[in-house]
Amino acid sequence: MRKISKILKEDDLGDMGIGAMIIFIAIVMVAAIAASVLIQTANRLEIQAMTTGGDTTREVSTGISVIDIEGLNESGVITKMCIAVRTRAGSSDVDLSQTVIEITDGSKKTLLTYDDTKYTTVVDDGSDVFVDGPSGMDASHFGIIELQDADNSSTSTNPVINHGDIVMLCIDTAACFPDAGGLKQRDNIMGLVIPEQGAAATFAFRVPSSLTESIYDLY
Repeated sequence: MRKISKILKEDDLGDMGIGAMIIFIAIVMVAAIAASVLIQTANRLEIQAMTTGGDTTREVSTGISVIDIEGLNESGVITKMCIAVRTRAGSSDVDLSQTVIEITDGSKKTLLTYDDTKYTTVVDDGSDVFVDGPSGMDASHFGIIELQDADNSSTSTNPVINHGDIVMLCIDTAACFPDAGGLKQRDNIMGLVIPEQGAAATFAFRVPSSLTESIYDLY
């Protein structure tokens, strides 16, 4: 009788050991699956964070700066305007063919895009940008005058500027503001040069109250 009781106890202990092992293996498998999910999630978050960080860096650093604006006076009205621009410090390349210029006099706003038939290069020989630069622009397009491009990155069909490049964006203000034939005296002008990616360049100026010279430095 005692032997039978001993055998039953040993069998019971064996059953309990197998059950514990099954539970232990199940716990390990669940932990492994959970760890795998956590690792995959962490990797995805890391990749997304790196991508977002890179995009943010490019968005913040990339952009255009306006360094000068010249205007042509004809009969007391600014009929043409050239905006000298360059890339911002640390900026990546800027494609001017995808750039938009927005200009307003407070009563009318005009948007202009690049016309690849209006591209010229002005050499340092006393050239007049308003005479030798692009002509025939309309109210919807601007032209480009290449002033400085050491690496020849900018062409008429691919006007890409990078560090060190300086170009002029030429606007026919007489076409943009036909009611006045251009920019009138005392007009308050505001505008944006908006690249495809990055920060836009802003500009604002007031047309002089007396226009007696042929060319004016407006900004």
